[in-house]
Amino acid sequence: MTAVIDRPVTTGRLRTAWAAAHAPVAGVPRWARTAALAIPFVVLPASIWRLPAAFADGSGLGERAYIVFLSIASEAAAFAAVGLIARWGEVVPQWVPFLRGRPIPTKAAAIPAALGALVLTVLWTACWIAEFAGVTLRGEPTPANFPTQAGGWEAATYYLCYLPLLLWGPLLAAVTFAYVRRRRNG
Repeated sequence: MTAVIDRPVTTGRLRTAWAAAHAPVAGVPRWARTAALAIPFVVLPASIWRLPAAFADGSGLGERAYIVFLSIASEAAAFAAVGLIARWGEVVPQWVPFLRGRPIPTKAAAIPAALGALVLTVLWTACWIAEFAGVTLRGEPTPANFPTQAGGWEAATYYLCYLPLLLWGPLLAAVTFAYVRRRRNG
């Protein structure tokens, strides 16, 4: 006969804490929740697409570090949009020393988010207009080694990974609008 070993029941504390920290607060419209949660996924393909370049032959340590940092920073900035629907966008989390539990002024979150939405919309729109015109943002011809110049799968993968970035600014603007409206009415 085999003995039954008592195994600890997995409570999923991390999962529970994560869900509690990122659950939308009361009054968040479903569309705003969907948009806020979509933003990191809109940025993710471009972040992943860049990573192989960090480990390509001929890349120096500084260039590799920059590419990895850019991907991580892009995702972190994109994930910050979740704060516009979650409690940590209204009240400083308990783990933050000196500020824990204090309310976050609406303008302190809304102004940077609105400026970010504007900059991202202008930046990615300008990038794609330049791309389709065959020039860089500086107006110089697109380099011969640029992914879209190769054609085929390389160009298709580039477009598939970078075209979603056109949505980042407008989605952030919509979530910011919902945040301001909810905080003003609440």
